[in-house]
Amino acid sequence: MEFSEHIKTANVEDVVLSVTSRPPRRGTLCVTGHHLLFSDREEESTWQLLLLLRNIDAIEKSVENLLGYPQGSKANQKQRTNGSSGSIVIKCKDLRILQLDIPGMEECLNIASSIEALSSLENVTEMYPFFHRPRGLRLSDPWGLSSTEQEYKQTERLWDRWRLSTVNRDFSVCPSYPDAMIVPRSVDDDTLVKAARFRQGGRFPVLCYCHHRNGMVIMRSSQPMTGANRKRCREDELLLQTAINESELGYIIDTRSAQQAQQARMTGGGFESKSCYRPWKRLHRHMERGKVLQESLIKLVEACVDSSHNMDRWLSKLENSKWLSHVHSALSTAGLVAECVERDGHSVLVHGSEGTDSTLLVTSLAQLIMDPECRTFTGFLCLLEREWVQAGHPFQQRCAHSAYSHARLKYECPSFLLLLDCVWQIMRQFPLAMEFSEALLLRLAQEAYASDYGTFLCNNEHERHTLHVKENTHCLFRFLLQCSDREQYINPVYEHTQLTIWPSVQPQSLQLWNGLFLRWTEHTQMMDEAREEIRTLVKVHRRERISSDEATHTHLTHRDALTVLENYMDELTIL
Repeated sequence: MEFSEHIKTANVEDVVLSVTSRPPRRGTLCVTGHHLLFSDREEESTWQLLLLLRNIDAIEKSVENLLGYPQGSKANQKQRTNGSSGSIVIKCKDLRILQLDIPGMEECLNIASSIEALSSLENVTEMYPFFHRPRGLRLSDPWGLSSTEQEYKQTERLWDRWRLSTVNRDFSVCPSYPDAMIVPRSVDDDTLVKAARFRQGGRFPVLCYCHHRNGMVIMRSSQPMTGANRKRCREDELLLQTAINESELGYIIDTRSAQQAQQARMTGGGFESKSCYRPWKRLHRHMERGKVLQESLIKLVEACVDSSHNMDRWLSKLENSKWLSHVHSALSTAGLVAECVERDGHSVLVHGSEGTDSTLLVTSLAQLIMDPECRTFTGFLCLLEREWVQAGHPFQQRCAHSAYSHARLKYECPSFLLLLDCVWQIMRQFPLAMEFSEALLLRLAQEAYASDYGTFLCNNEHERHTLHVKENTHCLFRFLLQCSDREQYINPVYEHTQLTIWPSVQPQSLQLWNGLFLRWTEHTQMMDEAREEIRTLVKVHRRERISSDEATHTHLTHRDALTVLENYMDELTIL
């Protein structure tokens, strides 16, 4: 179907655009196959708004007949002329709210109808990433930053006990896994196939991280399908037994409560029994997912966009949303995994039900806590690619809508958004530890829901392979590494450290992520200006502190930068 079939009215003049905390603008509105373009027609103004239609979460329209008074003499003002106009309120997935006042009832209804149709295209190959051609990138360029094969080749400490398996090269064993995985060396592919049949969705245990100091590993999978009859799978038991030495103890971190795990047996799922998985000890850490997490996001955004609240009402709504409770659960569970590996020297298997949401959330945060490489700009993007994109997080299902949509789809869940919030919490507690900035997290939050690039399209690698996503779209992560404004995504006060960072999960240590949830308020825009100021100040300090003693120079630079950063945070609190 051609995009033009959805566009009932392509251009409208004399439209008024209103944005929160900004003066209204009058100009021309244009609807294209993938974008909404507004151009300010005032003299000496070149301001434009280019909005990706996929970014629109919901629209609300209202039309009314008006009685207008033409300008002129008092006599002419008594002559009433019939007219009509309409308003369209656009609520975006990045939490922006725009209002368009359109002259003409028919034009307003046509624009609204066009936006509704074009913003909800379900055919992946009709989405904008298949048409976007950014400068500096070619479709023939390598897609992605790394692969399982490259990760394995670069991690020599794995070679003795682990191997690379391509049993899933045609995606027949597990549709949501990549075509290659790292598995215990002593386990053959036939055993993996049988173990996959015992795990929900075929997601058998695979390695995702090997600790650089003690060689302990983190594995992930989905739940075992033991059912009410407590079925066993010798191959699955063998796989986990060979993942650790006979003298070692492993921990299974189940991201469901014990009660939820028991209830899962009634629908065919279940958990690992103590008698069958003797080297492994099971721990339950309840984490919400699915509908509960989506409703929490909706309640939080509702509280953030309502400026009429008094203090008591605002704090009550923030608490009732329970969003920070989910942040706490994710960070505390990831901390538990990191403690098992780093402090106690035990390997860990993480899973919940499907193994595509809370499982990935926990394994990603645990690696960020322990591995300094994951805290670099490139390393963090590689972590997201490995643990979310390649590992089968269903982005298309989870990010179909954000917080404003009136539709309540079954598979929506802001798991990835929760991850970014948790990363921001760690970043705020350790301002020197991350090489990337908050701007990168905000960019990723927006791209996950509506993107010009193909990285977050589809639900797994199998779907991307079938729809030829990598051959026809560009990779977001590669673009971010070489884009002209890359500097804004870099933390100017970053200082590399090999130490493990342990984030606090005390209630007073966790805060609302203003940069995301209050992003479009006047207060947050002032914070953006302050961030640019801090970046400039750090650069000035670095230039002024140049000396012959490189060690002294580095020490003073970071000390001064930290002082400036602390002052900056204090000023933001006052604002």
